Amino acid sequence: MIEKVRIRGYRIFRDETFFPQAKLNILVGDNESGKSSLLEAIGLALTGRVNGRRAAEELNPYWFNSKLVAEFFEARAAGDPVAPPTIDIEVFLENRDEFARHLLGAHNSDMPVHESAGVRMRIEPDADYAEEMEQHLESGSVILPVEYYSVDWRTFKDGVLTKRPKELTTAIIDSRTIRSNNGVDWHLRHILSDHLKPEDKAQVSLAFRTVKEEMTRQHLASVNEGMRELGSVLNGQPISLAMDQSSRTSWDSSVVPHVSDLPFAMAGQGQQATIKIELAMARRAHQAQVVMVEEPENHLSHTSLNMLVKRINDLAGDEQQLFITTHSSFLLNRLGLDGLQLMSEGTISTFGQISASTVKYFQKLPGYDTLRMVLADRFVLVEGPSDELVFERFYYDETGSRPIEHGIDVFSMRGLSLSRCLELAKVTGKRCAVLRDNDGIPSEDLISELGDLVNGTSRSAFIGEPALGNTLEPQILNANPDEAQMRRVLDITERADPQKWMSNNKTEAALRIADSDERLSPPPYFRRAIEFLRGE
Repeated sequence: MIEKVRIRGYRIFRDETFFPQAKLNILVGDNESGKSSLLEAIGLALTGRVNGRRAAEELNPYWFNSKLVAEFFEARAAGDPVAPPTIDIEVFLENRDEFARHLLGAHNSDMPVHESAGVRMRIEPDADYAEEMEQHLESGSVILPVEYYSVDWRTFKDGVLTKRPKELTTAIIDSRTIRSNNGVDWHLRHILSDHLKPEDKAQVSLAFRTVKEEMTRQHLASVNEGMRELGSVLNGQPISLAMDQSSRTSWDSSVVPHVSDLPFAMAGQGQQATIKIELAMARRAHQAQVVMVEEPENHLSHTSLNMLVKRINDLAGDEQQLFITTHSSFLLNRLGLDGLQLMSEGTISTFGQISASTVKYFQKLPGYDTLRMVLADRFVLVEGPSDELVFERFYYDETGSRPIEHGIDVFSMRGLSLSRCLELAKVTGKRCAVLRDNDGIPSEDLISELGDLVNGTSRSAFIGEPALGNTLEPQILNANPDEAQMRRVLDITERADPQKWMSNNKTEAALRIADSDERLSPPPYFRRAIEFLRGE
C-alpha cells in the first residue's frame, strides 16, 4: 500500500526517503536510531494525529530536527537571512482505483512532477504571524516559536484534510506503554470503530441513546419532580436532570471491552497489546490497511510471544502492510529476515536479497541472536564456546580492550550453518571474520567451499595451518612452546599430557586460559583475524 515515505526535518530525520516492502517491515536498530520516530511520522501523515490528539495540539519544538534548528540559529546569529526550519512528511501510495478520486494528484515533491496517490503534512511558519515571529527571533531566544507555525495537511490532489481519509485505515499499537481513558484508550476505540460496519455502529449508537432516554423518563422522573417541588431555578428557569445525549458522550467512549469478564484496563499489559494487535489485523480484508506495532515483545513471556507471532502470521492478509519495531531476535527470525529494515542515526537500509532458504532456516531456529549480528559494527564467527572464550582473551591481550569495546561482537556457531551466517553478513555489508579448525583439510579447500560468501576484504576466513595441528588446542600449544607455563595456566599436574587434557576438557581449558594471570601468544591465524577486524 505505502510505496515511499519522504521525511524532511522531523526529529532525527533531516531528509530521508524510505521504500517499505509491500507486506512486512521489521524495523531494528539501536536506541535512538529513529524507529519510533519513523512510525510516528507515517502515522502523522496518514491520520493527522499523534497520541490520539491532532497534530496542531501536540506540536512542539522537539519535533523539528535539532541539527537543522541549530544551523538556523547559527545562520541568524551570523546575519544570514535564512528561512526557519520546517517539517515535511509525504506518504506515497499505490495507484489503486479507490485512491484515484480523492488522493491522486501531482502536489508532491517528486521531480520530475508526476501524479501519484498520497498524503502530505507540512508544518511551516504561518504567514499571518510573520511579524511576531521576527520579533521573537530578534530577541535572541534559541527556542523555535512553534506558536507561530501552522499545520497544513493535504492530499496529493491538493485537497485539505481535517480527518483521516476514509480510504486509509491505520492502526497504531504501542506495546511499551498502554494508555487508557475510562478503560479504553483512543487507539483501541479507533480500531473498534473501524472494525464495525457503518450500519452496526448506527444501530448501537441509537440503542445507546434509547437506553439513556429511558433512564431519563423512568429513573430520573422522581428526582426531577422533587426538584420542581423545591422550586429549584437558574436565571428564572426550572432545573431538571437528564442523561446527556450530546455527541461527546457517544457509545464508543462509554462501552468498555471485557477480557474473561474483566474490564480491558484490568487485563495485563501484554494481553492488552495482544488484543489490540489481533483486532487491528483481523479487520475486513478488502480494506487497505496499515498496521504499526511498537515492540510487541514487551510484557510477553516466551510462550505468549510464540502465540502472538503465530497469530500475526495467521492474520496477515494480502491487503495489509505491517510495520513492527523490535529488539527481539526471536521475533525477527520467526517473522522472517526478509522483512528486515535496519535503522541507524536517521537512515534506513532495506535488505531484500536474503535467500528464501536462509529465511526459513532461521525461522526454524529462532533462538539464534541474529539481531546482535545485524546491529554489530563488525563481528567474528567461531566454532564453539571454547573458541569464543580464548578469542576474547587473546584480543584483550593484543589490544588492551575487549572486542565489544571496539564494536566487535563474537558469535559462537554452536553447530549452526556457517554459510547462513555469512550470507547475513554479506547482505548487511558487515565486516566479518571466520575462525575455524582445519580438521586436516588444506585451508584453501575450505575457503573455496564458501565461494563468494568470503571475499578477503570485508569477509574473510582464518584457518589454522594443518602442520600446527587440526584443532584449536594444538594450535595454542604450538604458539606457546613453554610447557611449564602452559601447565601453570592450565593448572595441571606433571603427569598430565597438555594436549590430551585440553582436547578432553575443551571448555574448562578455555576458561582457565581466559582467567589466567599469565599472557599467552595467540595462534597465528587468531592474530591475523584480529588485525583484519581492526582494519590493520
